[in-house]
Order: sequence, then C-alpha cells, then structure tokens
Amino acid sequence: MLNKKLRYLPHLAIIGLALLPVSQAFAADEEEEDKEWREVALQLPEAPKAENLLNFYKSPSQSFAIDTKSLTVAADGTIRYSLVATSAGGAKNISYEGLRCQTYEVKLYAFGRPDGTWSRSRRNQWDMISNTGANKQHATLFSEYFCEGKTIAGKANVLLDKLRGKKSSYY
Repeated sequence: MLNKKLRYLPHLAIIGLALLPVSQAFAADEEEEDKEWREVALQLPEAPKAENLLNFYKSPSQSFAIDTKSLTVAADGTIRYSLVATSAGGAKNISYEGLRCQTYEVKLYAFGRPDGTWSRSRRNQWDMISNTGANKQHATLFSEYFCEGKTIAGKANVLLDKLRGKKSSYY
C-alpha cells in the first residue's frame, strides 16, 4: 500500500513546482497590501488664476472649480489639486487638497489667502469622502473624474480631459 502512494510522489512534486509561481504571486500581492503607505512631501502650487479654473460641479449654494495648473498625480497615489468654491453671492474659498482613490478619502492641505499665499491646515488627517450634505464636490471628483473604483483614472492630463468632458484614448 505504501509503495502505491509513493509512486505518486514525483507527480505531486511536479504539481507543487508548477504552482510555486502562483503562490509567489499571491505572496507578493499580500506584501504589497501590507506595505505601509507613506505620503510624499507637500509642495504647494501657485495661487489659482481665473483663466485656469475649470468648473465641474454646482450645488444649490456654490459652484466648484479645479485649477488646471495645480492638478497632479503624486508618487504616493494621491491626486492633488487647488479647489475654488464660489458662493452664490460671489465669496470665494480656495483650498489645496488631496484625494485618495484607494481609500475614498480626502485631505485639506492648505487654505488660499487673498494675497495669493497659502495657510497650511492644522488638521493633518485624511477624512472619508461624504456624498451627502455640503461636501458632494469630493464625491463628484471621485466618481465622475478621478477614480475608477479604487484606482486612479489616469495621469493628470487624462483627468483634466475628463474634467473638460473629453474622452481620452490614453488610459
């Protein structure tokens, strides 16, 4: 009986060797997921200029635009951009923000001042994106322009084309 079982041993070894690359691929995926994410250093852009603003969302009380010159996809997988929110009465709020497709989060890096300088945010934290209330602009950026599921929808030029309503052929 033992001899019958032993005769299959070489076949099992061959099958094991054949499955080795598959198991290594799964191990590599697990290692990639286990790696601690690190945010790259912040570099604030120039203040937004009116000619570079691209409107993308309008709520009952505000309209929102992205400064096209500020939009970047950082090495850490964040999408960074200057956001200009304009109230129905004409008041403007400018912020520099980051969005993470992988985690459905947004972070406020800095506030724009009237003189064109930035005031860094004291809150150094990522927050879940809300699809209700006053902050639907982030959910709109996530779902309609910047992300495809948990993946960034492309390089900065592709994201800008999406914001402009163009279909890009270089995803």
